[in-house]
Formats: sequence, structure tokens, C-alpha cells
Amino acid sequence: MSYEIEFINDLMDMRKTMTTFREYFAKKMDDPDFRKGVEELEPEYTLVRQLIQARKELNLTQQDLAERVGTKQGNISRLERGNANPSLLFLKKIANILGRKLTITLEK
Repeated sequence: MSYEIEFINDLMDMRKTMTTFREYFAKKMDDPDFRKGVEELEPEYTLVRQLIQARKELNLTQQDLAERVGTKQGNISRLERGNANPSLLFLKKIANILGRKLTITLEK
């Protein structure tokens, strides 16, 4: 069973077994495979959180940002949900519009 299906099934049962998402998440983090998956996705989640925060600090809607970037609002939405695989050029363009600098590093 895929992690996505397992996650949805767990959420459906969450009402019966747990009171908050935080409790659910903490319990799931005890699973080494789940923890590894979360840790592998952390750079993407961090970037998404930073993009959303920067957009909101400028009081821009997704539509506003999309118009400035020259794309559709749906593309910004997918990016902010983590369901996109944007090019570096696209990310640099967004960063520039948001008054930020995109920095990428390779670490050993």
C-alpha cells in the first residue's frame, strides 16, 4: 500500500484513536520509514513555507503572483502545495518578484 493511501486511511481513523494531527504525526514519526520520507522531503517543504510566507508578507494572492510571474494561478497553487517540479529559472523568477534571493547549496 502506498504511503499516501496509508496516510489517508490513518486520517480517517484519527477521530477514533487520536485527538489532534500533531499527536498523529508524532506517532507516525516513530516509524523509521515514515521519518526517513519526511526528512527527505524537508528541503522542499522548507522552500514552500518560505515562498508562501514571502508572498503573504507582500500581501499578494496566488493570482497576483501568477500574473507577475507570467503563469497561471494553478501553477502557483501546485507549487505551494508541493505538487510541482519547477525549474530553477521559474524559482529564480519568483524569488526576484518576492524580493528574495534563491540560494542552492550542495552539502557533503
